[in-house]
Amino acid sequence: MNRKQNHEKKRLLRGPVLVRQSDKPVRSTYDQRLLEHEADHDWNHADPWRVLRIQSEFVTGFDALHELPPAVTVFGSARHPVGSPYYELGRTLGRKLVESQYAVITGGGPGVMESANRGAQEADGLSVGLGIELPKEQGINEYVDLGVNFRYFFARKTMFLKYSQAFVCLPGGFGTLDELFEVLCMVQTGKVTNYPIVLMGVDFWQPLVQWLTDRLVAEGMIAADDLELFLLTDSVDEAVAHIMAVHQSMRERT
Repeated sequence: MNRKQNHEKKRLLRGPVLVRQSDKPVRSTYDQRLLEHEADHDWNHADPWRVLRIQSEFVTGFDALHELPPAVTVFGSARHPVGSPYYELGRTLGRKLVESQYAVITGGGPGVMESANRGAQEADGLSVGLGIELPKEQGINEYVDLGVNFRYFFARKTMFLKYSQAFVCLPGGFGTLDELFEVLCMVQTGKVTNYPIVLMGVDFWQPLVQWLTDRLVAEGMIAADDLELFLLTDSVDEAVAHIMAVHQSMRERT
């Protein structure tokens, strides 16, 4: 590894702050220290100080995003490399959303998140990234125009819900599933406006949709019409048209 590569490797985001670290591994994240049972008596991790830090994350997010135009959040895996089918799908989606007058919000990381930010930036739209501190810090990708990095997942999730008017889930792992089901739960229970939700990638998502049908609907744990809360498609054009149609219908009802 040359000097420049080694120099860059030590750049880490700790919440909103960029620092250079030694090769010493990160002990834990702020979320972990907040939620773990064992007490941490360092003054900067004591609960009263945490309250102020949490408050500051909400203030920072609200301040940075309060003038955001209508926006669509794109969720998806950080692990799909440049040029992969899902990466290219996200890139096309980001571009088409901007062409339809939406800003694009992602988790700010690499993979599918980067692809949607890249498509939005290449279309001269507003590309937003809401990053999160992780043990293996991934930072905010280079295609983000407006970025905020968070220590706490719940503060970041609030920003996704508050500043998005639609949600598109491309294939992803636990993080994407967490985001999908949180949005579905919040819409189903009326905690947020019934904004459109799209699952992109029929082969990837269909087994999950079938399980929802065969188990949750069949056993009465959700209603059959709860499956109408989302659209399943492979088509970027259909996804964007669906989002626009729902928004038009919402405007006509007001």
